[in-house]
Amino acid sequence: MRSALVWITAGLVSFRSGAAGAQRYPSQPVRIIASAPPGTPVDIRARWVAEQLAPALGQPVVVENKAGAGGNIGMEAAARSAPDGHTLAIVHQGTLAINPHVYARVGYDPIGDFAPVTRLLDAPLLLAVNPEFPARSVADLVRLAKEQPGRLSYGSSGTGTPPHMAGELFRRAAGIEVTHIPYKGAAAALADLLGGRIAYTIDGVVIQGPHVRAGKLRPLAVTSLERLATLPDVPTMAESGLPDFHYVSWMGVAVPAATPPAIVERLNAALVKALRTREAREWFEAQGAVPVGDAPDQFAAFIRGEHARWGTVVREAGIRAE
Repeated sequence: MRSALVWITAGLVSFRSGAAGAQRYPSQPVRIIASAPPGTPVDIRARWVAEQLAPALGQPVVVENKAGAGGNIGMEAAARSAPDGHTLAIVHQGTLAINPHVYARVGYDPIGDFAPVTRLLDAPLLLAVNPEFPARSVADLVRLAKEQPGRLSYGSSGTGTPPHMAGELFRRAAGIEVTHIPYKGAAAALADLLGGRIAYTIDGVVIQGPHVRAGKLRPLAVTSLERLATLPDVPTMAESGLPDFHYVSWMGVAVPAATPPAIVERLNAALVKALRTREAREWFEAQGAVPVGDAPDQFAAFIRGEHARWGTVVREAGIRAE
């Protein structure tokens, strides 16, 4: 009986100290770990989150870029941070749903090491080619690939990244054999696409959109079920002859596991409020994305589903990081 009373008393003390800590939160500047280089979609969204949270929390919010290993380095650092709400991480499909199946070791548990805060956005990708490449449609690209099995190449920001997985799904849906070239980041893949050294990429609108508008890339299709308001003349994959092809990447915010629920709820409330503004909708739509802003438990369930789904795809495709 005494041991039970000790356990209950310890639990009450822990709860009260956690609640008191949440009331004092934040007591110092907050950092957001972006597990990618500056200028990438992860970094851009991290800086948007920082701008929204700084006035809401009354403390400086800074972005810390920790790139490498497909995002694993930054995520491992986030997982090992103190669970006090002063360290946040930008999480996405690659780091929580794909990498754990692709890499032999990622250095973190995608389900157990994080407390989800909210999903920021859903975003389709864009299939684009160099304007000098002889394909003006998805059908043209598929035809050329079938005429030259294994000769055409496409680039991605790395093995197991969302652009790679979208490329793998496209290869399987179209029934083509192409060569995947993994780069160390989206910028390197984009540079080779602009230079005509690879045939195509399937990457974020935020990365490729400016080059499309400048006439330096030719867009062939978007991976969403509907056309994008920012690229109304670009057909969907379904409209281009692949009716079952649908791919949407996502991004969100999480904190280390064991962060007090009151802090998680405060962060969620601030971000959801920001995501529901007209300014946020226009900002995300300009990048070809749709703001979400769900509850922590909804985001947690979503992550579990994505982790299971992409585990199946990775196993069936036999994808492993080098």
